[in-house]
Amino acid sequence: MKGKLRTWGGASLGAAFLMANSSIGPGFLTQTAKFTQELFTSFGFVILVSVLLDVGAQLNTWRILTVSELRAQDLANRLLPGLGYFLAGMVILGGFAFNIGNIAGCGLGLNVLTGITYEQGAMLSCAVALLLFWVREVGKMLDGFTKILGTVKILLTLGIAFSAHPPLLQALHHTLLPAKVSAAAIVTIVGGTVGGYITFSGAHRLLDAGIKGIDNQKVVTRSAVSGIVISTVMRFVLFLAIVGVLSHGATLAADNPAASVFRSAAGEVGFRVFGVVLWSAAISSVVGAAYTSVSFFKTFHPVFARYERACISVFIILSTTIFVLVGKPTQLLIFAGAVNGLILPIALAIVLVAATSRRLMGTYRHPRWMLAAGWVVVVAMGSLSVLALWEQLMA
Repeated sequence: MKGKLRTWGGASLGAAFLMANSSIGPGFLTQTAKFTQELFTSFGFVILVSVLLDVGAQLNTWRILTVSELRAQDLANRLLPGLGYFLAGMVILGGFAFNIGNIAGCGLGLNVLTGITYEQGAMLSCAVALLLFWVREVGKMLDGFTKILGTVKILLTLGIAFSAHPPLLQALHHTLLPAKVSAAAIVTIVGGTVGGYITFSGAHRLLDAGIKGIDNQKVVTRSAVSGIVISTVMRFVLFLAIVGVLSHGATLAADNPAASVFRSAAGEVGFRVFGVVLWSAAISSVVGAAYTSVSFFKTFHPVFARYERACISVFIILSTTIFVLVGKPTQLLIFAGAVNGLILPIALAIVLVAATSRRLMGTYRHPRWMLAAGWVVVVAMGSLSVLALWEQLMA
């Protein structure tokens, strides 16, 4: 289990941004606006919990997969024949739900920027995503594209947060000691930022780039931690921006709540900035979701690997077609997060069991504290998912 020793940068930094961009896509923008309205400063606690669960899920997944030098579906199939197909089916289904929401976010973003309809914006963005995959080598395109858009999102949202003048002390207080807690909010946010394909996006990118084996674990860990830090900064910056405008009496629009935040903080300029942030978040997530979802079945038969670009293109086109036919972008973004929150505990449990198999991991011994942290995530998300479903039934 020795891979060629790699240094920090390039694909390893690209993997960090790929994961971070996937976790702070349009779903997170919409979900954060919706739940901050309900929980106000206590939503900071939801973000804090999501970050802690993020660490337990991502560090385990990235290290286990890169040490085994196997993608998640292949590791699962070696653990138990047929299990990899089950895992792939779940993740692809969740990724497809996510990508419909991502395309919806593209439509919302271009609607804000240009005034065209959601459907027209979605189709135009679909064409841009296809162009990105067909005109450049996939790996290098992902690395450069995600770094640029990730940086743009954070800087623009940071400017809006400053303009909103949030109550920082109250936000900090309720982040640590919440006034109220919502299981549905936690499941949806964790599902939207860690669940489904997002858990595996960075690890699969590292494997495609040849960054694997025990010798590369320092680079792998640094890449995973960097992705978590990048996404955490964006999550809290956006939360503070929303809390700021709500504390000054703003009312968020039901059909596009996140846009109301930017408009309330900085007028029409802020509204256009939101369009850029939302479209950047959405298009990078479209690219990430399609790439990672296809990586879950391209090892099942050589034809999928040979026609990877075509498979990715079909995935994006189908996502766009369903959105154009169904509509309801805000509802789709909330639904996608909830679906992937249910997938996370099952997918992570499979990876953690595989980590204890000497047949699969060779001489490598996965740290016990990381295994324990991973199982905490499995139990917590499994329990919260059941509780969230109960809340919905009782509502």
